Amino acid sequence: MPDITHTAIGWTRLGAWPAGFRPMRHRIRVGTGEAAFRRLAEGILTFELHRRSNLRITAEPRAAVGGSVTVGFGVGNLRLNAPCEVVWVEEVNPTSDDDGGAARGARRAGFGYATLPGHPETGEESFVAVLEADGSVFFELHAYSRHGNWFYRLGAPVARFCQELATRWYLNAARQLAAGPA
Repeated sequence: MPDITHTAIGWTRLGAWPAGFRPMRHRIRVGTGEAAFRRLAEGILTFELHRRSNLRITAEPRAAVGGSVTVGFGVGNLRLNAPCEVVWVEEVNPTSDDDGGAARGARRAGFGYATLPGHPETGEESFVAVLEADGSVFFELHAYSRHGNWFYRLGAPVARFCQELATRWYLNAARQLAAGPA
């Protein structure tokens, strides 16, 4: 992980962020039950969430620590590529309980990635499926970032708009994944 553009690696797993970074936290209810949780978790871990979010993704088939991910934002040849590295992964814990493990409290599955040189931002972002004890399924999107250099600081309003747009896309894709096939 020597190329990662900051030192606060893995903080999104804790829902925290370092000083000097702009935080972003979203948590939305997307469904109910084990099946919805597993669909969302699998969609996150296989980058289907990204594909359904109008983003071009280049990555291994499944999130793994140390894996390279490039997210492409834009249209046609007008595309900004943002290189990242997966810094943590939580897989779905299999269970043989009749209640899908809900009696033990929340279950989580997802990953976080950190920015690499060439990314317009410096920071980390995470995508997590949560199955609460009551069977509710949530999607959590946490990030912290700051502009990667002076050039991107000049374009701060555009960068913020792009982040907000991508966030809406992620939230909609999470709802679709949890709901299952149309």
